[in-house]
Amino acid sequence: MSDEEFDLLDELYFVQPYAILQDALGWPDSQLLNTLTLLKDKGWIKCFSAPDQECFEDIDLHELGKGLLYLATKKGLMAHTTI
Repeated sequence: MSDEEFDLLDELYFVQPYAILQDALGWPDSQLLNTLTLLKDKGWIKCFSAPDQECFEDIDLHELGKGLLYLATKKGLMAHTTI
C-alpha cells in the first residue's frame, strides 16, 4: 500500500464527500482521483451518489468522482489496519 492510499483510507472510516477529502488531504484533483480509482479497483472503497445510495455500476471517477461520496470497505479497513 502506498502512502497516498494509506492517507486516503485514513479519511474513509465514515462516508465522506469528495470536497471534504480534498480539503483534508490538500491534494490536486488528479492525485485524489487517481488514488480513489486505485482504491476502487482494489475493492478497498465504495462509491455513493448519496449517503444511502451506493453506486453498483462501473463509474469513471475522473469524469464523475467529484460529485460522489466514499467509504472504505471491510477489505480496505483490514488492509489499512494491518500495516
